[in-house]
Amino acid sequence: MAVGTSSGIPSTPLLKDEVDIVIPTIRNLDFLEMWRPFFQPYHLIIVQDGDPRKTITVPDGFDYELYNRNDINRILGPKAACISFNDSTCRCFGFLVSKKKYVAKDPSGKEINAPEQHIKNLLSPSTPFFFNTLYDPYREGADFVRGYPFSLREGVSTVVSHGLWLNIPDYDAPTQLVKPHERNTRQEYVDAVITVPKGALFPMCGMNLAFNRELIGPAMYFGLMGDGQPIRRYDDMWAGWCVKVICDHLGLGVKTGLPYIWHSKASNPLVNLKKEYHGIHWQEEVIPFFQAVSLPKKCTTPQECYIELSKQVKEKLGKVDVYFNKLADAMVTWIEAWDELNPSEKLSNVSAE
Repeated sequence: MAVGTSSGIPSTPLLKDEVDIVIPTIRNLDFLEMWRPFFQPYHLIIVQDGDPRKTITVPDGFDYELYNRNDINRILGPKAACISFNDSTCRCFGFLVSKKKYVAKDPSGKEINAPEQHIKNLLSPSTPFFFNTLYDPYREGADFVRGYPFSLREGVSTVVSHGLWLNIPDYDAPTQLVKPHERNTRQEYVDAVITVPKGALFPMCGMNLAFNRELIGPAMYFGLMGDGQPIRRYDDMWAGWCVKVICDHLGLGVKTGLPYIWHSKASNPLVNLKKEYHGIHWQEEVIPFFQAVSLPKKCTTPQECYIELSKQVKEKLGKVDVYFNKLADAMVTWIEAWDELNPSEKLSNVSAE
């Protein structure tokens, strides 16, 4: 593990001491210069994928920890098997070792204060039980529309803030091939944040994301992808589906919309098709599975919900492919690793019961 220090910048950012920004990478982090005004006040957790012998350089002036595969193996021991290799799912290790209340996954693109908007989303309530047609009623200049139940206007805690992309859309490989030149331009920009309603799943992109680690962190596992696995590019989708059904069960909220990030690097659709092939086929059975998931009332913590969900994954999706049996086992290992590295959170959950 490498550790760096930085000098501060004059402004006082939101929740400076309560936010970690997690960055998975296989290359030097020169892009941080673009984000310096917004990222420098926060602590960075950098998870290096690929060859641990390679030296990753970080621009001067950032406060960071840098972990590579050797660090992951040393810290987790046999449980390191639940952290994928040669895939961006390695970001999960950053979620494990963070000690902050909020975690943001680094975005990329043109300058915008994405951390600030994510924090604002997380600090304001969500309204998953009744849809407000005037977007987020807690934003300045908005409110609840006529007919909205007064009994639901307090909302619930927001635990996930999901941002969107401008320019190159986040399409799957078949759509990329059909629309290779399509761009999501400023004309499609909507200055809005909305709550994803209870009972509705959504495709969560992990590139522009923040979450409340204390309330939903144990469920933010991006699964088994990458080397040795039959599927890639579904890590954030899997995490999003798991998180959403657990949020619905626990009465927590998910917001999507702002901040938008300008995405300028298009991935190869033919390469993506090879990575997504099984996922495109399997999702037609995986999504109905999540739509039908029911968690027992006795599950009152994210850990308990996730363990129960792993059992249902093995029972129902194990029939689709043996991969899901491995994934279900990895889900259990993930929770064991979470509790091992975060014993105080486990004790607080037991006390709350």
